[in-house]
Amino acid sequence: MEPIFLEPTFQERIWGGTTLKETFGYNIPSTNTGECWAISAHDNGPSIVKRGPYAGKTLIDLWKEHRELFGNEQGEKFPLLTKILDANKDLSVQVHPDDTYAQKHEHGELGKTECWYVIDCKKNAEIIYGHTAQTKEEFIRMIEDKEWNGLLRRLKIKAGDFFYVPSGTIHALGEGTLILETQQSSDTTYRVYDYDRTDTEGKKRELHLKKAIEVATIPHVDAIIKPSVEMKENVIITTFIKEKFFSIYKWDIKGKTQFIMDKPFMLCSVIKGESRLLQGKKEYILEKGSHFLLPKQINKFEIDGSCEVIVSHI
Repeated sequence: MEPIFLEPTFQERIWGGTTLKETFGYNIPSTNTGECWAISAHDNGPSIVKRGPYAGKTLIDLWKEHRELFGNEQGEKFPLLTKILDANKDLSVQVHPDDTYAQKHEHGELGKTECWYVIDCKKNAEIIYGHTAQTKEEFIRMIEDKEWNGLLRRLKIKAGDFFYVPSGTIHALGEGTLILETQQSSDTTYRVYDYDRTDTEGKKRELHLKKAIEVATIPHVDAIIKPSVEMKENVIITTFIKEKFFSIYKWDIKGKTQFIMDKPFMLCSVIKGESRLLQGKKEYILEKGSHFLLPKQINKFEIDGSCEVIVSHI
């Protein structure tokens, strides 16, 4: 068994740009490319296996036809989705539902709890994370009165920051940020505010205020995360979070490092540097911007080089 390398799909967005091409060399579809769906088994943008015995199949196919690759994990849908987002302009202020609400109101879709690792950002970049309203009545009133500056909480960010964004959290990425997002495999977003922007046809994008008000966590509760750092031979492993839907790590590798696969599967994204993955007698080049899945059948492997990898598993 070998690592499964995946070809991303790309999504054009009103707030997107060209950073995905400039940083990772991706062949993006336009100068308004906002999202790289790097490891995806969602119908709206499935990843395709680049090479090997499963070449040409989608990750959806593998989940349906080869569940042994994932430790025979249960579930109709592949649970995770890895993205890289280029927020060339401010994203809309939004909120996502939990599993219960999404399954009832969004045709069986999963909810959307997510997290962000800031790959890069401009000086003084910001995100919106949470709000100030203490009751649903106050929340509704401030929206109706367009008291956005008073309602929305803004945080300064820098490269290397990590944020956990549970379903129900009001949030938005600010202009000039490049992040890796790990989330439940969902494409359900409720827009609360979009700065009154218009698309190429002069139309404002749809808001979803009724649903947003129903699912928003009020009052806002900051997610508590306590990252930990472990130093092993030639690698620093930062554990950002272990929670219900996913666990997220960063491997900062300098030299040859051995790993043991003790999870049903792992999703890996190289965000910096270049290295080689050695498994059995085979060698695989890990370039910046490459994404791959480590299936259950890989027991031990080595990575040799200098790179940073964001890793997730259920």
